[in-house]
Amino acid sequence: MTDINRVPLYRTIWRWHFYAGLFVIPFVLVLSATGAAYLFKPQIDRWEERAWRGLPTEGAVDADAQVAAALAANPGASFHYYRIPEAPGDAAVVHIGLPGGGMRDVAVSPQGRAIGAIDPDQRIAAWLSSIHGSLLIGRTGKLLVELAASWAIVMILTGLYLWWPRGRGAAGVVWPRLSLGGRAALRDLHAVTGFWVSGLALVLLFTALPWTEVWASGFRTVRAEMGWVSGVQDWKGGANPHAAHDHHAMAAAEPAGPPPRARLEYIVLRARTEHMPAPAIIQPPGAPNAFGPPNGNVWTLTTLTQNRPLVRKVSYDPETSLEVARSGFAEKHAIDRAVGYGIAWHEGQLFGLANQLIGVATALALFTLAISGFLMWRRRKPDDALGAPPVARDPAKLKGVAALVLILAALFPLLAASLILFWIVERLIIPHLPRTARWLGVAAKGSPRL
Repeated sequence: MTDINRVPLYRTIWRWHFYAGLFVIPFVLVLSATGAAYLFKPQIDRWEERAWRGLPTEGAVDADAQVAAALAANPGASFHYYRIPEAPGDAAVVHIGLPGGGMRDVAVSPQGRAIGAIDPDQRIAAWLSSIHGSLLIGRTGKLLVELAASWAIVMILTGLYLWWPRGRGAAGVVWPRLSLGGRAALRDLHAVTGFWVSGLALVLLFTALPWTEVWASGFRTVRAEMGWVSGVQDWKGGANPHAAHDHHAMAAAEPAGPPPRARLEYIVLRARTEHMPAPAIIQPPGAPNAFGPPNGNVWTLTTLTQNRPLVRKVSYDPETSLEVARSGFAEKHAIDRAVGYGIAWHEGQLFGLANQLIGVATALALFTLAISGFLMWRRRKPDDALGAPPVARDPAKLKGVAALVLILAALFPLLAASLILFWIVERLIIPHLPRTARWLGVAAKGSPRL
């Protein structure tokens, strides 16, 4: 029987899997941990606001008085939205823009006293999101995360090829043979875990793409050219000035036009009949909008829920408080609805606790893959080399790999750029550096072919 490790296709895919895994392991560990924690954003936010809940309700004032109290506690601030209390004893949260820049969520008691405030950028969930999305280093971090996601897709696809049973039984394929101990048990744990988590991991990776920089910018262009646009993009990703929550720009903006004659309290009364998912907010006429142009000359009721299919908007006349328009998820283009479902799944909010638990299980499996892959590498790594699988020596038998690489490169621009750089370094530079070539398992210039 032919030694499978000497088959050019297998060796090439093994080598790609090795390099992809070696690159993405640190990212998998960081993104799995922060992503698993961020799945519980609603619970984290409630814990962070625990002192603002279950307050006495005697002597309660209306919503207009609560907004006035928040603004009085922050002279010169502008009113951006009012978050409706979930329960009668909860504080209202008034989101304001500070005159010097920045934002504040001000908690106002039912009696109209400002009892606390928090910078939304300093919330625990916001901190987790910043690590998960940009590694706390801005656009460079976003590009690194996107590149890691692209290579993670390569890692999973090549891993599935290596896992393929090829006539073996279920042991070591569907379940790990941990009783074997040592390297064999570790290999089984890695391969079987990869098989079971591959589908969920690919869904997570693909649903993250709309948040990226390069891929999402291309997607926005294709979306516009194909006429797949219906309304304002309501997710943050791509080269879109309104895509991310630009708190500094929002803080500097002032509501346009004269003050509305219809009081906020009237809008709150109407809003309660809508049963909008929490956190439900009311924006005043002309208020800044995180995802698009200013709110317009209407009161707007909407929700900040992460379960995108439940998001809808209702607009009210600023003079009469009567409803003038409404829109919902069903009215969006099918592409936007698909993205919305994907984002809700990715954030663990599509169907509640079960979605969160599946996300945690996926993160734990990815953690297991990363750690077991690292340990496997350390066990087989020679002292004087990286331990990469050797380069295949028969390019004529690698047309399938070339086709797959071209397809992946066309779909993922950053992956394409990194592949070109990798090819230049491995084929044109490293062969002229004998010591480096030996360490990486690449044939040095003038050396005999294997």
